[in-house]
Amino acid sequence: MDILHKIGVRSATADQVYEALTTLDGLAGWWTTDTTGEAGLGGTITFRFTQGVLDMEVREVDPSKRVLWAVTGGPDEWLGTTVTWELREEDDFTIVVFTHGGWREPVEFMHHCSTKWAVYLLSLKALLETGTGAPHPHDVEVDNWD
Repeated sequence: MDILHKIGVRSATADQVYEALTTLDGLAGWWTTDTTGEAGLGGTITFRFTQGVLDMEVREVDPSKRVLWAVTGGPDEWLGTTVTWELREEDDFTIVVFTHGGWREPVEFMHHCSTKWAVYLLSLKALLETGTGAPHPHDVEVDNWD
């Protein structure tokens, strides 16, 4: 089972989107302000939220094209899953195809996470288009799991 999303970031190059996905400052600008670790290949990035901590091992990086993380710490439902970002430039957009793959079953928490990923993808889009994202704790609260 996978969570799938697609956004188009207007007037941002694939290089700029890639940087927002592969640097601590970039990640802190759209996902959570409490981002630490090593964002390079083989490194582990730690993302802290009010409701918990996520650890992602950087497994693949293909500059301006692809980033893949393996979830190594976090909720049980996330362990063993992967997060993939595919990038391509098309017209005046950089297209971001997002997959949070490998969920064992479609539990209700997966539905929550799908909505939150959409919120954070829109935060990524806003960061790149306007210079201001809405990372945690400034993100949209969607339900009682926030």
